[in-house]
This record gives sequence, C-alpha cells and structure tokens, in this order.
Amino acid sequence: MTELDFQGKTRFDRRAVRVDEAQRRLLEAVRPLAAEPVPLWRCVGRYPAEHSYATADWPPFARSGLDGYAVQAADIAQATPERPALLRVIDTIAAGQVSTAIVEPGTAVRIMTGAAVPEGADAVVMLEQTANAPAAGPGETASVLVKQPVASGRNIASRGEEFSCGSGIARPGERLRPGHIALLGTFGYAELSVVRRPRVAIFATGTELLSIEAPLEPGRIRDSNSSMVAALVKDAGCEPLPYGRLTDDPEMIVSALTAAFREADAVVTTGGVSVGDYDIMAGLLRQLKTASASGGAAGEIGQGATAAIGPVTDRAAGSGGTAPVKAAAYEEPPVAADLSGSLLFDKVAMRPGSPTSAALVNGKPLFALSGNPGACYVGFELFARPTLLRMQGCGDPLPRTVTAELAGPVTKGSPHDRYVRAKLFEQGGRLYVDPLAFGQSSMMASLPWANALVRISAGREGAEAGMAVQAIVLP
Repeated sequence: MTELDFQGKTRFDRRAVRVDEAQRRLLEAVRPLAAEPVPLWRCVGRYPAEHSYATADWPPFARSGLDGYAVQAADIAQATPERPALLRVIDTIAAGQVSTAIVEPGTAVRIMTGAAVPEGADAVVMLEQTANAPAAGPGETASVLVKQPVASGRNIASRGEEFSCGSGIARPGERLRPGHIALLGTFGYAELSVVRRPRVAIFATGTELLSIEAPLEPGRIRDSNSSMVAALVKDAGCEPLPYGRLTDDPEMIVSALTAAFREADAVVTTGGVSVGDYDIMAGLLRQLKTASASGGAAGEIGQGATAAIGPVTDRAAGSGGTAPVKAAAYEEPPVAADLSGSLLFDKVAMRPGSPTSAALVNGKPLFALSGNPGACYVGFELFARPTLLRMQGCGDPLPRTVTAELAGPVTKGSPHDRYVRAKLFEQGGRLYVDPLAFGQSSMMASLPWANALVRISAGREGAEAGMAVQAIVLP
C-alpha cells in the first residue's frame, strides 16, 4: 500500500468514461437492499420486495354505481317522460346491506351507491330519471315512475369486473403510488414488504468551509453542499446522515469514512476530487485504483500523516471543535484502514464535474462529487440518484429524457458533452428547454429554477437556439 501521492503524476492519469458508461458501472455494482415490513399507509413512494395479488374478485358482488332503483331493463324499455313506466317498490337497500327481495317483472328496489344489486335485477336507473308515485290506497306499497329506458347491465359493476382473484396488483421495481395503496388496502394488505430505504452518509471536505451559521471570513465560504446533498438524498427517498465538514486531512477523512461505512449503505462526499495539491478524495481514490491494478479487483485505502487547518464537524466523533494547525507532511508511512474496494471511475467525459468519481467500498457505493455546487448537483442527479433508486428496488432508475427545442443559445463549446441547467416548458403544443443564466459549475443562482439538464454535445461552437436537443427531466 503506498501513501497518498498529492504531487505525483498519477493525479493526472485519469481516463474519462462516458456518462452512460459511468451510470452502467454504478447500476451493475449495486443491488436492492433487504426487505422490511412497513404499514401500508407508509408505503407510498417505496418499492415492493415481492409481488402482490388480488385476494378476491373485485367487485366481490354486483354493486350499484349510483343512487336509484334496481329494475329489469325490459320493464322500462318504452319509458318516456310523457309515458313513464310504473313499478312497485318492494324494498330499499343501503350500502353494506343485502336484500332478500327478488326483482320480478313490474317491481323495483330502491338502492344506494355501492349496495349489492338484488337478485332478478339487471340494471339500475338513476334517481334523477324517476319520480315518486303515490300508493294506490291505504296499506298499498309505494310505486315509482321511471321516465327513461336503461339498457341491461347499465349502472351495475359486475362481480370481478376490475380484478379477478389472483390478478397482479403491484410488482417489484414499480414505485408505489397512492392508487396502489388504495388497491392494496381493498385486498386486505395491512402492511407490505418493501425494500429498505438506504442510509446515506454525507461529507463536505475542504479546510475553507465554514458552518452555515458562522460569519464569513476572508478566503472561506459556508458549507452549503452538505444541506443541498442531504435534501437531494431525502428527495430520492433515502435517509440522509449528515457527517458534517472535514478538513483536508487524510487521516481524519479515512477515519470518518470508516465510521460512515459501518453505519450507512452509501456515502456521498463533496470536494477534493480534482487534481489540486490538497484534493484529498482524489488521493484516496488513487490508492484504490493503484491497489486494484496491482493486486486484483479490490484495494485498501491507507492514510498518511496529515495537514489540517480549521474547524471540522464530525458525526462519528460528535465534535465540532477546531482542529490543530499542522504543517504539511506526507512522509509518514500509511496506516492500514478498515476500508477496501474498487474504483469504478475517477473522471467522466462531461461538463461540469468531470472529476466526479465513484467506487465500491466495503461493498457499498461511494460517490465523490465536485465541491462546486453546480457540478455537485449535476453529479448527484446523473449518478447518485439512479444508484440510490436501484438500491431501493427501482426497476427503471435512470432519469427520463425528452427531446425539446432549444429556446436560447449555448455559446460556449466544450471538449465533453455539457449538461446545462435549464427550464423545460411547453408552449403552443411544443416542448422547449431554455438554458438558465449562472450555469458555471461554481454558481448556484440557477439551481432553484432548474427542472431539466439540457445535454449539449461536445464541440467548439455550443448550440444554437432552435436546435433539437435532449433534456434530462429533473424531479
């Protein structure tokens, strides 16, 4: 195991993979987590771990679709408002009741919505198409006047019309919506076996970072990435575990990662993935890359002596103090860490966020995203969200892509495909996508209004307004 090489040439030896290839590697590296029983009402947005089936025919009996009268259609076939059909009312049925009366020619049963249709009736005429008729005399049964004909079978939901017993209701890979919850409740599922939600540890690296509540200092910025990523993790249906801020200290980061991988199902870090002298995450990932290349599919992450300045909030340590100032010194031999795995990629052919990296560590995904907020956001949507959805059991985790007309030009070219934050909208029956201002990787101003990422193919010229482009629809 070699110590972290911050100055060596290996930091530039990074071969870019295409976005779709990076996504493929991630999705092939993970599997859905274990199943857990969850009360039905809490299952919306989750993914079932097994198939669910109708436990009975639905409806389980022929039922009325509205308030009115159960009749024999032949009795009212010639009915008109001027010459209504006169029928004798023999019973009244509320929802939840079953009548013992049998509808014979010349008779009708008053019925409410959802009630079981009595034997002998083959249609229900709505209340608005009837009128009460007075009884013929004392002790006589009331009658009803029907003013419109109704075809046989009208306004009756027959048994098994929607589902036959054993029909499929929900299947693995399918996101449960409120409509699924209604169906599953109908068929007696008080709880459901669903895939567990991933717990995702979140770190922001960089000595320059301050806590959100801290006043600004010269040369330092507040850590907005941690909260943004936590919100994205929550939005993806997972449980965020904010581990806070870590200074540019390899030993500290390895220790924190070790603790995080014990508690979490995945880890997201922001910052430290470029080729700078203090890009710690890039150095750690290079160790995986080097160890994997020399010793098989899995390597170990070691740690050397540290150079850390400034405050750090460490979930594992539970402290938020100020780390002592240390001189930069990387000569000490590495110390073995309880982390092993393989690098999936350490560069992607895209802008922004080409240094975005990913690895499988202790069998769990590590997403090393850019520290620039815009690039961090794009990296999460392209790589972390689909992977986390797959871990939840989603059968189609990749983001939806649509073709739209570019509403404004993208003047800047790029050696790689560019993913530009944009506003997707429909106008006059056509779909447009409008690139937003402040789209550089370090800029945040456009983030709240972006509902799409428009992909601009690599080239010197960018793209002109009016071109047909591919847009990734954001949640």
